Amino acid sequence: MPFWDLQKKLGIDVDSFLLRQSMPQPHGHAAACHAFEREWVECGHGLGQTRARRECQLEYEDFMECMKRTKLTQRLQIILEQRDRMIKQGKYTPPEHHMGKEEPRP
Repeated sequence: MPFWDLQKKLGIDVDSFLLRQSMPQPHGHAAACHAFEREWVECGHGLGQTRARRECQLEYEDFMECMKRTKLTQRLQIILEQRDRMIKQGKYTPPEHHMGKEEPRP
């Protein structure tokens, strides 16, 4: 919290799910993308903004992929579209538990 540490004063822990920043984390765990952010910062340290954008592009792309998962969602979308095409063509039949038909439980 920027001005007051209300969570510590009130004894609550609201932001325990925020583990994607490089600031001190609520439970002392490393942030999910800390390694990628650190590589990007170390690459661009002392280079200047213009030169760092050009030379550290790969590190920045890795960091943004870790944060936003855009490439992962694109790949998943392609896989789901291919699965739907195969179902329409009759080449693939999904298992019953994927169709919402579960086995009866005792």
